[in-house]
Amino acid sequence: MPDLSVQSLTLSHFRSHKVLRLKVDARPVAIFGENGAGKTNILEALSLLSPGRGLRRATAEEIMRRPEQLGWKVHANLNSLGQSETIDTWAEPGHTRQVRINEKSATQVTLGRIVRVLWLVPSMDRLWIEGAEGRRRFLDRMTLSFEPGHADATLTYEKAMRERNRLLKDQVRDPHWYRALEQKMAETGAIIQQNRQAAIDALGQAQEQSETLFPAATLSLQHANDLPILTDSAELLAALSDNRPRDLAAGRTLVGPHRVDLNAIYATKNIAAKECSTGEQKALLVSLILANGRALIQSFGAAPLLLLDEVAAHLDDNRRAALYNEICALGGQAWMTGTEKRLFETLDDRAQYIKISDQGGESTMEMLQ
Repeated sequence: MPDLSVQSLTLSHFRSHKVLRLKVDARPVAIFGENGAGKTNILEALSLLSPGRGLRRATAEEIMRRPEQLGWKVHANLNSLGQSETIDTWAEPGHTRQVRINEKSATQVTLGRIVRVLWLVPSMDRLWIEGAEGRRRFLDRMTLSFEPGHADATLTYEKAMRERNRLLKDQVRDPHWYRALEQKMAETGAIIQQNRQAAIDALGQAQEQSETLFPAATLSLQHANDLPILTDSAELLAALSDNRPRDLAAGRTLVGPHRVDLNAIYATKNIAAKECSTGEQKALLVSLILANGRALIQSFGAAPLLLLDEVAAHLDDNRRAALYNEICALGGQAWMTGTEKRLFETLDDRAQYIKISDQGGESTMEMLQ
């Protein structure tokens, strides 16, 4: 099976890394070191090989190493579906992030067509018990892994919605001001909903077809106030028009994909994810990430890059070993972090190991045999 793997990575003035250069093979990469040493910063750099603002959702300015603030750069050589690809992404002070693929300027959406990246970070451990916004973002990241054009649809929808909300706040009542915006929202909103449902269907199928120690999650979409999920642009356009009086009273748009929540049920126990134990909630997240990876083998042709930050947290020894076995069986390159090397001991020589240390506010790296 063709692989997707990073072969070399160079960081320049990226958070705590003044300069970092590493070469790896396609095996999983285990990064360990004390808290604050700069482990997650490497995963964040890798997450910027995909569209968006990365696993921390940081602005370009926030990523720049301080106190220099000279700008930052990520350079990666990778193999994708049997092709060698070179990706550069960077930002200079006062400018937005730029992308170059094989020495040619490119859009972020183009990144999604050659690299698929999934991540699991500690902040996501509370996904099932916090607000719907985080779950929508989680769902849209998974959806983006299947359909890179989902990013464009989402950006177009949100831009039109912001303009519509501005009219609502200003109490503009003339329908002529709304029609073009609502038409754009209806067209892109229907695409967003269709993409999301297709992703959920693919994840469900991937879970059904696999044997795993991680619990399967039954996923569904639910609109706020139990309104119907509209996947037809004409129906969504009518809903936006009909709901305009209520939106005017609220000063914001109350119908559409931005009001949808992701529900998850622990399938074998038939209980909502929000009611599960902390360990079960973590296991459900891991299960979905693995299912996403398996589904991408079918649709993309290779397993994605997996970025798993402090992945051993809340997993017992058996599930931790099972996770490593499933990652290796998946055949993709996983980048994992932990405070100690012993957390990865069941991987043995199936992985490669990097020790990260902090030296006076600058991260240093040591490749271990």
